[in-house]
Amino acid sequence: MELSPSRGTRLANSCLGVVPAVVCTAYAVSATGPWPRVAALLAFLASAAVAVRGYRLGVTCVNTDVTVRGYLRTRVIPRDSITGITDFPAVRWTAPSGRKRWTPISAFMTSSRESVRASEAKEAAVAQLRRWVTRPKKRRRRR
Repeated sequence: MELSPSRGTRLANSCLGVVPAVVCTAYAVSATGPWPRVAALLAFLASAAVAVRGYRLGVTCVNTDVTVRGYLRTRVIPRDSITGITDFPAVRWTAPSGRKRWTPISAFMTSSRESVRASEAKEAAVAQLRRWVTRPKKRRRRR
């Protein structure tokens, strides 16, 4: 199961990297020395990475794990170690060492400034993830 925000929301998430990339490009064009251009290039590359990752924010659920794609990191969480999905939203889980962990789901965080339709779609995606996590696991048949 693939859960991701609407295309408009993904484009808005991507703007967190696109806008700084445009600024870096403008600065690199106007810079006179080589070091400011190198710095602008490095900042451009980082901004481009955030732009691509912002567009790809989401959650993928397969039989045995949940993959949460964020702005900076992708985390794969075994389904059996998940203890719950919070309203933040975040995945609460237990590491193999026994340590309690949580992973925020940036793709479905709501804001008071976004449209009601976008907020409802994000809340529905979180509810669908909760149902998937609490659904009984399928047992394999023995032959």
